[in-house]
Amino acid sequence: MALYYLALACLFTHELDAITHSEWRLLFGLRELPDPTAASTFVAFHVPLFFLILWLSHHPAQWISSGTKLVVALFMIVHAILHFALSSSPQYTFHGSLSNSLIYGAAVFGTACLAASWTEHRRSEAA
Repeated sequence: MALYYLALACLFTHELDAITHSEWRLLFGLRELPDPTAASTFVAFHVPLFFLILWLSHHPAQWISSGTKLVVALFMIVHAILHFALSSSPQYTFHGSLSNSLIYGAAVFGTACLAASWTEHRRSEAA
């Protein structure tokens, strides 16, 4: 569980960093909007997104909370791949060590979370 929370901490902190880098300029739908509108939309979108991640991660139904954690952990890997793929774009400014530590740290912790979940699943099958 600690790995999941470390991954979330990196992801959520990356989203703070993303505001300073105007990440909306890289995103379909938002990059066509004027900066003030795109920035406000980008920030506002994170309220329901973070709410859903937190709420579903702690849902009373075990299959929902476990499934959410797996999907979020997988997303962290996909998110890092997307950042890597976009890194040559002139609009991409996440070149500093803090930005990269957050982006790729989330992916590392997400991967570790998936590995731990898989290991736990294998143990429970063997028992």
